[in-house]
Amino acid sequence: MDGVGTNFDDPRFTAYGLFAEAFTGLTNRFAAQFEQHRLSSVEFEVLLRLARSPQHRLRMTDLAGQTSLSTSGVTRVVDRMDREGLIRREACPSDRRSSYAVITPAGVQRLEEVIPGHLELMQQWFIGQLSPEQLDQLLDALRTIRDAVNPCATAGSAELSQESAAPSRS
Repeated sequence: MDGVGTNFDDPRFTAYGLFAEAFTGLTNRFAAQFEQHRLSSVEFEVLLRLARSPQHRLRMTDLAGQTSLSTSGVTRVVDRMDREGLIRREACPSDRRSSYAVITPAGVQRLEEVIPGHLELMQQWFIGQLSPEQLDQLLDALRTIRDAVNPCATAGSAELSQESAAPSRS
């Protein structure tokens, strides 16, 4: 069959296809372990982002930018996790329209329960598959792509660090 000239073997299809297949495979391997700890992959992502952020908090809009969630999606997840006691909302003192999501001690505890097994799975199925040089190259490439397609992915991280370094006004 003669096509219209489309090259179905274009290496761009291969590159993206391999990336998608690897991501899906890793996600599936991690999902069962998250479920054992009563977390979805999105809830794990939210807890980890908050735990790794200055003062263990992010503005809701920044949390949406750093995760795979929309603004309304992050609101639903945060509300559910707030009811479960894993995170809480805090009002933003400088902007009444904004609020922060903050990880609670219960959220930190749940994350600490998940992390050892998650790190083992990451080592086995992701990091351990690469040489140190390959990992460095992959991280550089992923940051380049992430910064191009999701420039909001680090939003709020530097801002909170600067706030914590500034003298308190309370």
